[in-house]
Amino acid sequence: MTLPIVAFGNPVLRKIAKDITPDYPDLKKFIDDMWETMYSSKGVGLAAPQVNKAIRLFVMDSKQIFDNQEEEEKGTYSDEPGIRKVFINAKILELSGDEWVYNEGCLSIPKIREDVYRPDAVLIEYYNTNFEKQKELFTGLTARIIQHEYDHLEGKLFIDYLKPLRKKMLQGKLTDITKGKVKIDYKMSFSK
Repeated sequence: MTLPIVAFGNPVLRKIAKDITPDYPDLKKFIDDMWETMYSSKGVGLAAPQVNKAIRLFVMDSKQIFDNQEEEEKGTYSDEPGIRKVFINAKILELSGDEWVYNEGCLSIPKIREDVYRPDAVLIEYYNTNFEKQKELFTGLTARIIQHEYDHLEGKLFIDYLKPLRKKMLQGKLTDITKGKVKIDYKMSFSK
C-alpha cells in the first residue's frame, strides 16, 4: 500500500524518532509499504517519520541511481553499483572522509533541490529486517543517502544545512509546501 508522505511543516519531521523492537506491530507490512511508497514517489530513500511514524527505520536504494546513469558517468562514485537495504534503530558511529557537494532533494520538501556538503563515508550500526545487528562502512552516494535518511530520524532536514540567507530565500516556497500549494505526482499529507 502506498502511504501518504508528510509535507514540510508537519511536526513529526522535527521529532527524534524512537527505537523499535522485533515485535513492532505489522513491521513486515510496514516495511513493504515503505518500499512501495518510496518507489512510487521516485525516491531513493524514505524514513519512517516521512510517513508519519516517529520510529527509527528507513529504507534506501542507491542501486537505481547507478542503473539510470549515463555511460560517461559510470564509475564516478566509489559505491557503484549501490545497495538496497532496510535500516532499523540505526546509530551513526562515525563520519569521515572529505566533504563533497551534491544537489539534494526530499520527498517531504517537493520541488526544492539544494547543494549540500556531507562527508564521503559513514560508519553505521543498525539492525536488519531479521533484527540482526550490523555494523558497516558506506561511501559515496550510498553514504550520502544514509546520512540524509538518518537525519530524518534525528528531526533534521537537508535544508537545515543551508546558509541562513539561502534558507530565507526559500521561505516562500517552504510556506507554500506547508499549505499544500505544490503540484506533485505522489500521495502527500499536508498540515492544517
